[in-house]
Amino acid sequence: MKTLQNLIKDLTDIIVDQEKINDYLASEALDLRGADLNSANLTYADLRCAKLQDAILIGADLQDADLRCADLRWADLQDAKLQDAKLRSANLTYADLRCAKLEGADLQGTYLIGVNLQDADLRCADLRCADLRDANLKGVNLSFAKLKDIKITKQQLEQLTVIEEGE
Repeated sequence: MKTLQNLIKDLTDIIVDQEKINDYLASEALDLRGADLNSANLTYADLRCAKLQDAILIGADLQDADLRCADLRWADLQDAKLQDAKLRSANLTYADLRCAKLEGADLQGTYLIGVNLQDADLRCADLRCADLRDANLKGVNLSFAKLKDIKITKQQLEQLTVIEEGE
């Protein structure tokens, strides 16, 4: 596996076929463990299977990003914009997603064990088969979210606020 530091060299005046770069990147898992990506613009980024453990992504824009199978354990994603992001089968165990915007995100089969989702917006998100055990769900907005077969404890159900129609 290549680290970002190994990939970055001085490529001034070098012409490389974009297709060859894409083929190479598709075969390599990007290693960004512990990277400081505060407020980074990663909209539409292809981060499939990326290693992002302990990464700092506070306020990062990851709208429509492809993070399927990515390893985001212990990542700091406070206030991150993850609308319509593809996170299917990603591992977000113990990640901090306070106030994150995840409207319409695909979180099917995602590991969200111990995640802090306080005040996160998960409207219309697909959480089918997600593992939410021990996640902090205080103030989370799950309006119209798909919740079939999620793993959750009775104590967590008490954290959820039900908003009556018309409020």
